[in-house]
Amino acid sequence: MPPKATLGVRDGIAVVVGVVVGAGIFRTPSLVAGNAGGEAAVLGAWFLGGVVSFIGALCYAELAGTYPHAGGDYHYLSRSFGHNVGFLFVWARMTVIQTGSIATQAFLVGDYAASLVPLGAHGPSLYAAAAVVALTAINLSGLHPGRLVQRILTGAIVLGLLFLLVVGGILAAHSSPGSAAASAPVAATGSAFGLAMVFVLLTYGGWNEAAYLSAEIKGGARGMLLTFLGGLGLVTLLYLGINLVLLRALGIEQVAASEAVMADLARLALGPTAAGLITLLVVVAALSTMNATIITGARAGYALGRDFQRLAFLGRWRDDKATPSGALLVQGGLTLLLVLLGAITQRGFVTMVEYTAPVFWAFFLLVGIALFVLRRKDRAVVRPFLVPLYPLLPVLFCAAAAYMLFASIRYTGVGGLLGLAVLGAGVPVLYLAGRGARPRPT
Repeated sequence: MPPKATLGVRDGIAVVVGVVVGAGIFRTPSLVAGNAGGEAAVLGAWFLGGVVSFIGALCYAELAGTYPHAGGDYHYLSRSFGHNVGFLFVWARMTVIQTGSIATQAFLVGDYAASLVPLGAHGPSLYAAAAVVALTAINLSGLHPGRLVQRILTGAIVLGLLFLLVVGGILAAHSSPGSAAASAPVAATGSAFGLAMVFVLLTYGGWNEAAYLSAEIKGGARGMLLTFLGGLGLVTLLYLGINLVLLRALGIEQVAASEAVMADLARLALGPTAAGLITLLVVVAALSTMNATIITGARAGYALGRDFQRLAFLGRWRDDKATPSGALLVQGGLTLLLVLLGAITQRGFVTMVEYTAPVFWAFFLLVGIALFVLRRKDRAVVRPFLVPLYPLLPVLFCAAAAYMLFASIRYTGVGGLLGLAVLGAGVPVLYLAGRGARPRPT
């Protein structure tokens, strides 16, 4: 049975916030401050990141509203460029993009959980594997438990960050070293600001995952639009507020120099015992991102199994649980293999970031191009929502994705090449699976 519209807009917003507001916000403010060049430039970079994400969300709202499908990007790419490209996308998603993202957050859980309760040299990897198994099991038990966990985790991280905002704001109001630092900005070049935007957009990344719930969100195109814009609106306000408080309370020079800027803010506001609070927040943020990514990631695998007979095990949908059981199991198994890879390299988090970035941005760019292709190919299709200022906004979206693709290739090392190699390995798999392909729906 295909998925039904059982999720409300609030559930969709919880997924968007849960995927986007991960552990990255605890690290990237320092990287952005060190490259942006001044307080105004820092806040401008975070605002610009929100604007770029909003433009992308408008493009996705048209696609998701016009073509509601559990396959999300897979469905758009297949309709635009054929089932070969669609297959390679889901192959990349299952072996690189989604599983790599889940493993990345799992290693964050492992690193920080091990600092609270050490389990020896392999403790972080054991915690990472346990998180993957536990969250996959929860989602296998049904959509309701999965979304309940998502709401709890998302609510916890948002409340935690709002708490830091409040105490940091009180601290900044009484002693504002940031005002002095703002008059002496950190030196930066145009290229350095571009690098700052790389970190900003990486921190905003993941909002497009809601597209995989387009067949399950109530309200059709309007529901998807509210999901994208509501989620991103909350994220943008949260990110701007966090960075404003950091700059006012610590000053741009201290923010730029810090290796754990949120911990520095907490220690300054709450004392030395605040380190445990930050550790707990990082773990909750990573678990929230993991759970949301597990929910949306399996939907693409399910769609692939529906279209390829030899991969039919991926297309199993438990109607009583409202969940793609086959795809969830495969996704969990592949993620555990990546956790093993990270454990072997002993650079789990960094390896996974490098592994996923180039492949992710390559397909993100293709989805932007797909909007133009589908506008031309499907002229007769009714579009409940149209991107305003077409074609300007989609062009800007594609330009941002192309820049991120270039930057991710330039700044990643062996991990990025490995991700591209795994993508290439999908070609022979496509040949074998394609011999049993069902006709593509039109």
